[in-house]
Amino acid sequence: MPFFWPSGTFRDINRANTDFFLQLCSLNFQVRPHAGEISCLEMKFPAAIIARTLGGIIEGDANAEVSSFAKIEEAARGDLSFLANPKYFHYIYTTEASVVLVRKDFEVDKPVKPTLIRVDDPYASLALLLDMAAKAMRPVPTGVETPSFVDESVELPEGVYVGAFAYVGQGVRLGRNVKIYPQTYIGHGCEIGDDTIIYPGVKIYPGCKVGCRCVLHSGVVLGADGFGFAPDEQGVYHKIQQIGIAELGDDVELGANTTVDRATMGRTFVDHGAKLDNLIQIAHNVEVGHDTVMAAQVGVAGSTKIGANCVIGGQTGFAGHIRVGDGTSIGAQSGISNNVAPGSRLMGYPAVPATEFARNTVYVKRLGQLFKSVDDLRKSIAELKEKIN
Repeated sequence: MPFFWPSGTFRDINRANTDFFLQLCSLNFQVRPHAGEISCLEMKFPAAIIARTLGGIIEGDANAEVSSFAKIEEAARGDLSFLANPKYFHYIYTTEASVVLVRKDFEVDKPVKPTLIRVDDPYASLALLLDMAAKAMRPVPTGVETPSFVDESVELPEGVYVGAFAYVGQGVRLGRNVKIYPQTYIGHGCEIGDDTIIYPGVKIYPGCKVGCRCVLHSGVVLGADGFGFAPDEQGVYHKIQQIGIAELGDDVELGANTTVDRATMGRTFVDHGAKLDNLIQIAHNVEVGHDTVMAAQVGVAGSTKIGANCVIGGQTGFAGHIRVGDGTSIGAQSGISNNVAPGSRLMGYPAVPATEFARNTVYVKRLGQLFKSVDDLRKSIAELKEKIN
């Protein structure tokens, strides 16, 4: 299951330090053409600057420089890595990384080569550095490329970008710094909030709403018709018109080829801060609570309400018209067919409490041995009966 850092973690790190780091990024970038590539961006930072940015404690060479990120088992000189999972602790003695982020209470049994930066949470600290590096490296396009179509009724605020072959329909409202990449379709009457990024090939059907700072990856379809059909007396299915909308709150991210259907009436709604992986299906009139995360290939049937701060493993399926309480965790490939109480931890199909699932798994592994024991008992009983008779 993917890692998700706690809400608010970034806010705990000094804002002035992160601004300082971003300024240094802009000063340290160099454009170096490579064969077969337009360019490559490279930066180098000493451990001291990274530690200052993160509020960490240096142990080792404060001047050790890094220019890239790598997993601890694959890192080379000049790489920055991190260590949080105990399964990887032994790599601290063999890694070639120049700098490694570790917890403040991390202990070593013998000297290590890399410089250590001790922080409260290596995962969150790494995520912050990656986020800042990505922002500094990412080009910031503006303006309208041609050929593309932007209806004359659409206002283009400061910083808006519309890529080639994109279509922006009548009455669309765009916020500041919205980035609409090539081959995107935005139907009439849509609303897109400030600083939202819409990657190539996204389709947003008419009337849908997207909040601020959202990210929609390639292939996302927002607002296609919900799966609504009614059979007549002859068993012929007739379409039920879907006249609602699909809406995303602020800071929502949708992975590649994820679909959020429009409501039959009202809205299908993904609340602020929710993160949905690739290839997820959200059916009509579903509600997904704030800061809920879903791994790939989850399917949510119509009118189901999923609470806030839930963590849902890949390939989990939800029946329609059920409620899942806040703070629920669900393991991969689970099947949810009934209401779920807040704070539940479920796994399996049909889903049961995670501890029960683990216990049942052990029992299943022992079935072969159990059958053999039963067969042995039957033979013993049969032999005893023969002796008695």
